[in-house]
Amino acid sequence: MRILLPTGLATVAIVKAAAERFRGRYEIDVVVTGEIASFLTPGDLLRLLSGRDYDMAVVSGMCTASFADVERETGVPVYRGPRHAADLPLVLGVLDQVSLSKTVPADDFLAETRRREACRQVALREAEADADFIIRGRKIGGGSRMKVLAEIMDAHRRDDLADEVRRFFADGADIVDLGFGFDATPGDVERCFTALEEIEGALAVDTQDPRLIAAALSRADLVLSLHEGNIPVVGAAVADAGVAAVVVPRERTLQENLAAATEAGISCLIADPLLQPVGSGLTGSLSGFPHLPCPLFFGAGNVVELLDADSTGANALLAGMAHEVGAAIIFTSEHSDKTRGSVAEMRRATDMMALMTDRPYPKDLGLDLLVLKEKRRRREPPLEYGSVTDAYPAPDEIVYDPLGCIRIGIEEDCIVAVHRGRAVRGRHWEDVFHTLLANGSLSRLDHAAYLGKELFKAELAIRLRRSFEQDGPF
Repeated sequence: MRILLPTGLATVAIVKAAAERFRGRYEIDVVVTGEIASFLTPGDLLRLLSGRDYDMAVVSGMCTASFADVERETGVPVYRGPRHAADLPLVLGVLDQVSLSKTVPADDFLAETRRREACRQVALREAEADADFIIRGRKIGGGSRMKVLAEIMDAHRRDDLADEVRRFFADGADIVDLGFGFDATPGDVERCFTALEEIEGALAVDTQDPRLIAAALSRADLVLSLHEGNIPVVGAAVADAGVAAVVVPRERTLQENLAAATEAGISCLIADPLLQPVGSGLTGSLSGFPHLPCPLFFGAGNVVELLDADSTGANALLAGMAHEVGAAIIFTSEHSDKTRGSVAEMRRATDMMALMTDRPYPKDLGLDLLVLKEKRRRREPPLEYGSVTDAYPAPDEIVYDPLGCIRIGIEEDCIVAVHRGRAVRGRHWEDVFHTLLANGSLSRLDHAAYLGKELFKAELAIRLRRSFEQDGPF
């Protein structure tokens, strides 16, 4: 395969080094077209391709020009390479296996292609997997994917219960668990489950009070949690309802309570050996996850809630632990601001574990939980310049835009900018900024620079699920 790689003086050394690595695999011509690779024009590319027998051209992913006319005239397909020359080896490594995009930079295109394939593999393996039993269409145990159970604490106090349940399902929860505190009544439980009648997903009731468990059995698909204190009272009713149940140890051992639940006639049992938080016996409790003849429950949410660390990595590591002990259901929660987003994170983590069947590590799967850190740091060529001036401090005194101030905030997943009572709303900072510019809402360059900074800060806050304060630190 003969490939043309147009590049610029700034990146030619990196591109030539990448081409040299694949010398025996492809015939690659590296041609410098100017100072910057992304400034390549259709005319320049046409001259390079005319009269030469290339199978394809791979241009910089940063190019903004259209090369469709060049393709039509020469018959040579023109693909977008990576945005950064440092990523070129990753692209050349799969070039004979994957067709690149003609409009999307190769690094983005390949990442999305790998993500879609990874999701397809997870779904395929789940469809082919056996199960110990099924809860409202969800396979539990056997060879099936570990299921995510998301808890809503004090469900009877929530005015937004239905919306929150729908959000958890949209974020990837397999089962949503409604928790009820000691002040809840059977009427509260019935009211909550009645309000969710139109929701199709699997629901669980989380209480140890036999009265509350009984009140939920007309709709709940799973009961958390049974032990020697409530099995004699409500075990037969749970069995008659045909719902599944999580069994925990209390005064009696887990095995003893599982035997009591079985004797009560409950056929779909899940064992919870009770995972302890960090500092209170986490590693010791892991050894208490025995090999039992029923699916295992892994209470990761309590560990994450009681750890002042970002939830992303904690959820990934706990999902790995749950995978190693053979858990069938992993529990997560979003009780605090620091754990908001944990349902989506845990679902991604369990999908990663589902892709590990033929791998020793959850790495290079096509799915990841990298949010702030990069998997591979790009090494771009240094900037070139003839002189330098050190920046001096910005003036303390602010010159206000005569057109007025603009207030910026976030609402759900949108940026909102308000100028003189008119709001501009959008998901991307540049869309909001250009709308403000088109509306004649600003007139000073320093004001424009300030708005760009604050609007982008607002977009980052949304992406990273953080709070936002205009003029405040991020």
